[in-house]
Amino acid sequence: MSAPRKLIVLLVEDEPADAHLVRLAFEEGKVLVELHHVSDGIEAFAFLRHQGSYASAPMPDLILLDLNMPRMDGRTFLQKVKVDAALQRLPVVVLTTSDAERDMLDSYNHFAAGFIVKPVDVDAFIDIVRGLGDYWINIVRLPEHNHTGYQDEQI
Repeated sequence: MSAPRKLIVLLVEDEPADAHLVRLAFEEGKVLVELHHVSDGIEAFAFLRHQGSYASAPMPDLILLDLNMPRMDGRTFLQKVKVDAALQRLPVVVLTTSDAERDMLDSYNHFAAGFIVKPVDVDAFIDIVRGLGDYWINIVRLPEHNHTGYQDEQI
């Protein structure tokens, strides 16, 4: 039996408190992750395209995406990722406080792999993150990623 692998997760979240809660939930849920955090869609593209300070960033297995952020919001980011041939297969799960039906439909229409409304209760949030980790580590089979050669390309 092989040891469980570590899931590489890119968290795109502008609220430091929410990012801390996600990190805490992974730790409390004992989910094996290598968590990377960026604050908006522009920074996320720099990470995914290995630009600037992200030149040696790993390709994530999963992106957790907030919808409401400055500069480039999650809606725009999701649209751009899913039309980019080098990135479109990356699973993106929307993790948001929004429970608006329109946001959910728009996310799925742009090929989100899931839509999760952040619960207010910390224990419920930890349970959701534990389940999310279990699903993406133990149940789903993900392809191996390699660097895409985006160093000089612009958004």
